[in-house]
Amino acid sequence: MASHLRSASLPSSPCSGETNVERQLQSLNTTVSSPSSTIETMLDGLRRLEDIYNCIDELTCLPSSQVLLCKPQQRMAVEQELERSLILLDLCNVVQVSFSELKESVQDMQLVIKRGDDAALQTKTQSWFRLTKKAQKQFKKINKKSSPADVESCRVVSLLDEARDAAATMIESSLELLSKQIAMPNSSKWSLVSKAFQKKSVTCKEEQLQLLELDIVDLQSRVETLFRRLIQSRVSLLNTLSL
Repeated sequence: MASHLRSASLPSSPCSGETNVERQLQSLNTTVSSPSSTIETMLDGLRRLEDIYNCIDELTCLPSSQVLLCKPQQRMAVEQELERSLILLDLCNVVQVSFSELKESVQDMQLVIKRGDDAALQTKTQSWFRLTKKAQKQFKKINKKSSPADVESCRVVSLLDEARDAAATMIESSLELLSKQIAMPNSSKWSLVSKAFQKKSVTCKEEQLQLLELDIVDLQSRVETLFRRLIQSRVSLLNTLSL
């Protein structure tokens, strides 16, 4: 699907280019807001968002856009967008720390499963839930700092605003989906698993945790790429204001 969103396909007309990006954003928002969304959905969405940012960046660098963005009222809108983009950069940094903690938690669970220590596994599982709740709480705290624009902005700045909202939504959804990947063990049932099925159960748990660890690694990579793309977007805007 991402192949249809290459920035190289951006139309030469600014108007049609903006319309193209708007369609991509609408399609992306519809996909990631679906109740059936998965971590893979979010990974694909973050990949698509990179292409969208590439398109917006090309629009920003068009001479006609630069003239418009340098007008007094639009300059104010650009400055506000630059401020709000700092909040998203902060979110990326915080969530990367959370991903590292969650990955370490998964690795710990894999080790105690290999040792066959059920009590330790329950403890590590509870630690996982504490970490996911902590990550979600930190996200909400930082995201609250973002306020809506109080000046009317041109379409390019509006597209940046929509892209930023889409990024925050996908990061938040990723954290929520991660929190649901491990079921809280019921201690009364935990000890009742028959010996005949314990080995099969352990193998299943190890495979699930390995896949979960890979998902976290992929999310780290995508958020890191998003972070770098946001920096590039800020550079384009700052260069425009300096004209």
